[in-house]
Amino acid sequence: MEFDTKLAIIVLDDLAVWQKLNVTAFLATGIAGAAPDAMGEPYIDAAGRTYARLLGQPMMVYQTDSAGLLRAFRQGLERELTRAVYVRAMFSTGHDQANREVFLKELADAPDLVGLAVRGPKKSVDKAIKGLSLHG
Repeated sequence: MEFDTKLAIIVLDDLAVWQKLNVTAFLATGIAGAAPDAMGEPYIDAAGRTYARLLGQPMMVYQTDSAGLLRAFRQGLERELTRAVYVRAMFSTGHDQANREVFLKELADAPDLVGLAVRGPKKSVDKAIKGLSLHG
């Protein structure tokens, strides 16, 4: 199946594995919340039990250094992509309100990103992630 949109999650390459997984999960929920049209239908098993909907298209996970994250962030802004962000200070908080408070203190044009998700037209996302490597 071809999609008109693309979803990319980018994580800082030097994070601990648990941090990469945590950041990826949070960013995926951010895109799901911001783009309900990206959600698929509920899953139903053979016994008729219903399970939660998942994003209806593949998510590609990339890794990069701080400079690559910042470049993708700026490209996402410029191309008006749907964005979800995770900054280093969020690792020291314990809840959503505190996350928003620490994010508000970040430099608007250069936050201390450890993760970013972007979704939008395929060509625009491709330009935002140009040169990044798939997470391996």
